[in-house]
Order: sequence, then C-alpha cells, then structure tokens
Amino acid sequence: MTDITSDIAASRAHAESAFNRVTRWFVRHPPAVTAILIALVCVVVGSINPDFWQISNLFDMARSTVVRGLFALGVLVVLAAGGLDVSFTAIAAFVMYVITMLVTNCFPEMPILPILLVAAIGGAFLGAANGVLVSTLKAPSLIVTIGTQYVIRGFLLTFIGTALFMNIPMSMDAFGKLALFHHQSANGATSTMPVYVLVLVVAVIVTWLLLNRTLMGRAIYAVGGNAGIAERLGYSLRKVHIFVFAYAGLLAGIAGIMHVASNRLANPFDLAGSELEIIAAVVLGGARITGGSGSVLGTMLGVVLITLVNNVLILVGIPSTSQLAILGLFIVGAGALFSIKPRA
Repeated sequence: MTDITSDIAASRAHAESAFNRVTRWFVRHPPAVTAILIALVCVVVGSINPDFWQISNLFDMARSTVVRGLFALGVLVVLAAGGLDVSFTAIAAFVMYVITMLVTNCFPEMPILPILLVAAIGGAFLGAANGVLVSTLKAPSLIVTIGTQYVIRGFLLTFIGTALFMNIPMSMDAFGKLALFHHQSANGATSTMPVYVLVLVVAVIVTWLLLNRTLMGRAIYAVGGNAGIAERLGYSLRKVHIFVFAYAGLLAGIAGIMHVASNRLANPFDLAGSELEIIAAVVLGGARITGGSGSVLGTMLGVVLITLVNNVLILVGIPSTSQLAILGLFIVGAGALFSIKPRA
C-alpha cells in the first residue's frame, strides 16, 4: 500500500514538474503563445469557411497590418522604456492631413520619398515634444499623451480643417496603387500585394536593430526595467524619454502617409479610437505595461492576431461585438499566463 501511494505521489510530482517546465517556457517565450492563438484562429476559421485560405485574404491581411504595425512598433519602443503613448494616432492624423493639404495646394508634383521624409520629421518633432513634457513635468506618460492627443486633434480640427481630401497628390495615389506582385485565382479574380508593405518590413528591421544591436536599445530596456538603477549606471532618462517618443512619432507620421496612400483619402477624423487595439497587440506580443520587456517578433505576431480578429472572423459570421469579446479574452488569457511565476 505504501509503495502504491509513493508511486502515485511520484507520478503527481512528475506531472507537476512537467507542467511547470512547460508553463515556464511559455512565460519566457511570449511570442509562442501569440503564434498558437494565431494558428488556432486560422484553423477554426479555415475549417468553417475554406475561402479563408485564398491568396487574396493573405494580401488583404498584409495591407491591413501596415499602419497597425508601424503604430505598434512605436508603442513597443515606448513601452520597453517604461512609458505609454496614446497620442500616436493624433500625430498620424495631423501629419497626414497637413502634408496632404500642403502638397495638394502648393507642391502637387512632389515625389513620394520627400513626402515620407517630411512626414517622418514632422512626426518625430511632435513625438519629441511628448518626451520633453514627460521628462520635464515628471508626470506619467499616459497622462501627458492623453493631453497632447486632445491638443493635437483639437488644433487640427479647429485651425487647419475638417474637409476630406479625396483627390490626393499624384505621387501618393501612385504609390498606393503600386504593386509588388499580382496573383490571379482560378476564377479569374486578380489580387495585388502592394509595394507599401515594404515600408513595414523596413521599419521592422530598423526597430529590431535599434533594440538589439545599439547602445540606445540597451538604455531603453534598462530604463524600462528600473529607471533608478539605470540612472545610477549613467543612462540619461531625459535622452531616452525624448528618443523613444520621437521614434514613436516618426513611425506615426509615416503611418499617416501610408493610411492616405492605401485609402486614397485624407480624413482628419480617421484613426481615432484605434489606440487600445494597438496597445493590446503589443501586450499580446509579450511586452509588459511596466516596461523593460517586449520584442519586435512578438509585437508583429500581436498585430497579426489583432488583424485576424478584426478582419477575418466576419467570414464565419461572428459580429463585431463578439469579436471584441474574443479579443478581450485573448488579452486577459495572455496577460494571466505572462504573469505566472511557476515553481521550480
């Protein structure tokens, strides 16, 4: 009897140890959890509606991830430094509308590269202003960026304009239509992979190099992990704060131009209200709100998951309200898993 009891106890201990090892691995590799959720959604949706597996859906997904991905990479850098930015959509709306208006009225022949450069500089300037305020006021970045979000949008709608620009500059229109390659399905329908997805690819590479191969990347994670210790080690909190918010603003400015080019429309009311889903994508990718963590791979997987929930679940008849509930469950589940501290 004693031997049977000992065997049961040993089996239970072995099972608990195996569970702890698996849980610990997932906690240390958050992108794996997001990848599993993506695979689960794809399998469920694809089994219910085989049309999901069409190449055209893949192209639609790629187009939908560009603006979200640029926003998310900026949020990742800010979160890694221990901050939180919710003004990026306002910066994008301001930059895209002002540049579209100026180019349309004053420089209609301006090529797309100078437009992107001006957008990046303008977004970086507005983002750096956030960093200066956060550093100077010593206030929580969430509070500061909520305020600047309203200031930027209010200034845009009050002093610049509210009219839609449906005839965007020729270079932006042409860039939005430029195809990386085409695919013709069996029924004769042609789908296009736009060339502007390469903008996101470049941003992913640059952000990864920044966070993993530069001294600034080390400083960002150090400040996010423990600002007091990082300051004692010689890192300048002010420089880090200004840099991360300027970088997020730079990506937001570019995202604004991508939004106009892909939609052939400049609407000053666009992009408002998408802040939480972008932050959710970064958190689903493994970044902690408290800072000091997060990866480019996890962030992009989070963006893909958010895009799947928003764009694809409609194929199986799930209404938008239920999609929000599903997304909320994913966020709560992933957050609970990442907070677990398994026993050794």
